Amino acid sequence: MTTERRSILSGSTFEEQIGYARAVVDGDWVHVSGTTGFDYAAMTISDDVVAQAEQCLRNIAAALDEAKCTFADVVRVRYLLPARADFEPCWPALRRAFGDVRPAATMMVCGLADPRMKIEIEVCARRAA
Repeated sequence: MTTERRSILSGSTFEEQIGYARAVVDGDWVHVSGTTGFDYAAMTISDDVVAQAEQCLRNIAAALDEAKCTFADVVRVRYLLPARADFEPCWPALRRAFGDVRPAATMMVCGLADPRMKIEIEVCARRAA
C-alpha cells in the first residue's frame, strides 16, 4: 500500500540552506518542523517572545492549512525555549490555539539556532478521514 508523502515549503531561506521542509504530509499524518517566530515573507523576527509565539502559530497554521487540516487536528506539540521564564507569557496565545484541542505537549529549555529566536514550536497532526 502506498501512502501520499508530500513536502510543504514556506519559502523560508532556512529550508533551502539547511535542507528541510516546513511540513511533511505522510498519509493522514502531518509533521510540522520546529517553527520559529520569523515572518518568512520578510525574514524578520520580533524581539518580543509573545509576538514570536503568535508568529510561530501563524506559520504553523499556514502549513496545516496547506495540508488540509487545522489546530483541531494537532495531537502533539513541543515547545522549545532558551529561557524558561519566557514560557508563561506565551500561555494565552498557546491556549487560544490548543486550549480546546488539548494535544500531548512537552516544553524543553534549550538553545536555538539563532540567538534572536526565543521560542520554537513543533506539531504533529492527524488529518480527519
